[in-house]
Amino acid sequence: MKDNFSTQAGLYAQYRPTYPPELFEYVVSFVSNKNTAWDCGTGNGQSALVLSGYFKKVIATDISSKQIDNAEKAPNIFYSVQPAENTNLETNSVDLVTVAQAIHWFDFEKFYTEVKRVASKNAFIAVWTYSLLKINDSLDQLIRNYHFNFLGSYWDAERKYVDDQYKNIPFPFEKINVPPFNIEVNWSIEDLEGYLNTWSALQKYIKVNDANPVPDLIHLLKPYWGPAVKRKIIFPIHLLLGAIK
Repeated sequence: MKDNFSTQAGLYAQYRPTYPPELFEYVVSFVSNKNTAWDCGTGNGQSALVLSGYFKKVIATDISSKQIDNAEKAPNIFYSVQPAENTNLETNSVDLVTVAQAIHWFDFEKFYTEVKRVASKNAFIAVWTYSLLKINDSLDQLIRNYHFNFLGSYWDAERKYVDDQYKNIPFPFEKINVPPFNIEVNWSIEDLEGYLNTWSALQKYIKVNDANPVPDLIHLLKPYWGPAVKRKIIFPIHLLLGAIK
C-alpha cells in the first residue's frame, strides 16, 4: 500500500468532498449485525465518522500517521496506523469492511485474504471511488486536459483504476448490483483550488519542478467560472459492494 497523502494531509482533511448520506444508508442496509465496521485506508476518518453512527465500534486504519492525526474523532472510533494487508484485527470480528477512495493503492490479493480472515458470518465489503469532477463543458475540458495531459506522467499507475471507474479492480466476492450515487457540492473557485492542491500527482510535480501549477490553472478557469460565487460540482461515485463468502 502506498502513502501518497501524508504531505498534504491537512489540505486533504479541509478540501476533500464528503460522501452522501444515502451511500452509507444503502451499504449499511445489507448488514444484519452492526457490531464492528473496519474502515480501511481511512485517511481523515471521513467515512469512519459516518459509520460510527451505525456501528457499536469502528476500527479505522491507515498507513499515514499524519492522516490519522487529522482524522475526525468519536468515542467509538478506534484509529491505528496499520497496512491494509496485515492488521491486528481479530479473526471473524468485522461485519462490514469499507474502503473509500483507497483500494487502488492496495495489494489486492493480500488485502482480500485479510478481509476474508477478519470477516464475521454474513459480513459485507463496500469499496468506492469518485471520478473526475463535472461542472460544465468549458471548465470540464480545461480540468481534464490538466489532469490527463499536463499532470499525466505524474500520476501513479494505480490511478488508472479510478479513471476506469473501478471496472478493472478484482473483486472476489458475491457482487451486488448497485444504483448510481454522486457527490454534489457547491464550491467557490477557492474551494476548487484547495481541492486541486490535494492531488497526489500535483505533489510529485511540485517535488520535481519546484513550482505549483494550480494558480495558473485557476487563472485559466476564472473566465469560464461566470458571475456565480459558488457553482454546483458533481463527482460520480463508483461503488463495488459484495457479500464476503
